[in-house]
Amino acid sequence: MTESGAQVAARRRAGPWWWERPRSAVLDVTLGVLSAAECMVEGVWFADEAGIPVLLGVLLGFVAGGSLVLRRRFPVAVVLVAIAVLPAQLGFILATVGLYTLAATDVPRRIIALLAGLQILGGFVVMYVRFQPGGVEDIGGPPWFPLLVAALLATMTVLPPVLLGLYVGARRRLVDALRERADGLERELALLAERAEERAEWARGEERTRIAREMHDVVAHRVSLMVVHAAALQAVALKDPAKASKNAALVGDMGRQALAELRTMLGVLRAHEEGGAEAVRERPLERVAVSAAAAAAAVATGREVSPPVDPMDRDGPRLGELEQLLGQSRAAGMAVELSVEGDVRAYAAVVERTAFRVVQEALTNVHKHAAGADTRVRLAHRGAEVAVLVENAAPAAGVGDAGLPSGGNGLVGMRERVTALGGGFVSGPTAAGGFRVSAVIPDRP
Repeated sequence: MTESGAQVAARRRAGPWWWERPRSAVLDVTLGVLSAAECMVEGVWFADEAGIPVLLGVLLGFVAGGSLVLRRRFPVAVVLVAIAVLPAQLGFILATVGLYTLAATDVPRRIIALLAGLQILGGFVVMYVRFQPGGVEDIGGPPWFPLLVAALLATMTVLPPVLLGLYVGARRRLVDALRERADGLERELALLAERAEERAEWARGEERTRIAREMHDVVAHRVSLMVVHAAALQAVALKDPAKASKNAALVGDMGRQALAELRTMLGVLRAHEEGGAEAVRERPLERVAVSAAAAAAAVATGREVSPPVDPMDRDGPRLGELEQLLGQSRAAGMAVELSVEGDVRAYAAVVERTAFRVVQEALTNVHKHAAGADTRVRLAHRGAEVAVLVENAAPAAGVGDAGLPSGGNGLVGMRERVTALGGGFVSGPTAAGGFRVSAVIPDRP
């Protein structure tokens, strides 16, 4: 697990005072001690040459060299101290480490260039005076030779630490930028994972709702017809054994059909639980990913790619089975009239299944609340849509509710099915005392 920005900052501030880490404090104190020791020794030589008390030269070296401890907090001040003690020829460690630290910090480049230039100029002047004929160290040679040696020494003692510091500072800033970017990506990934979990939960809810609608349609319609046939069977069992046998056969057929449709839906649920390549294609989120990949491939190659087919759509009922559905209601004693308008043609599986379920649920409601009422089913094939209309007349006098349980979800489920495909749904009582259900479903949802 990677550290967050706050954790890194807290870890960096674990050292005393202005140091980020204890080892940084130990390093700076060690460098300060070494620099102070060097400057104190060189202070003795400077006091002997300048004719000042040795104690004053040692104290000057101690203060100047010890200032290196402050290099992280005040890098500019440390370099200025190194420039100030150049005439006394003190502080090689102080100048080298100070320039490196200054170049590695976020100090503006113009300040770094200015102080490095002053260091080179000061070193050049001190060395040139020292190398002059009659100076402390007469190196001889032509007049230009001391000038060249002084310039080279002054430059070579300043440029390496400055260039190294610039490199280390740039690398440190790059690492910090990469760390911040990694932290940002980690936060984005966490947010994406959270959103993916929310979408997965939403997809699971949608899948549960869809399966619940399918099971409601299957169970409500088949069981309603079975109850109607069972009531007729009970009424004619003694009077007309042949009709009773026919009704019993119808009840058995409807039970088997209901079991077959339920088995199909439970098979889909088992596929979701068992996994595997085929099950992955059937899951809601993966279906979206497959569709997106197929769409991208279609755009890239200029060809059309059909979306993945849901197993419930593939194995579900179609409009071609509508006559069979109406025949079951007729066998239960309902007078059902079917009218078809327009040229009969095939639609997308989900469109046909939705239209079929609307008719099925509407007939189920007629069986429940207006048993025996004349019913008219109209199917209209239009240019870009299919329309269904189920309208029943007022129930006959003396015929009331069939007493079948109702959860009140039938109309809600029909509306959800149709609107999910971009269609329109209307339902309500008619002026003649009956009930009307109407749905218009686009050909390409």
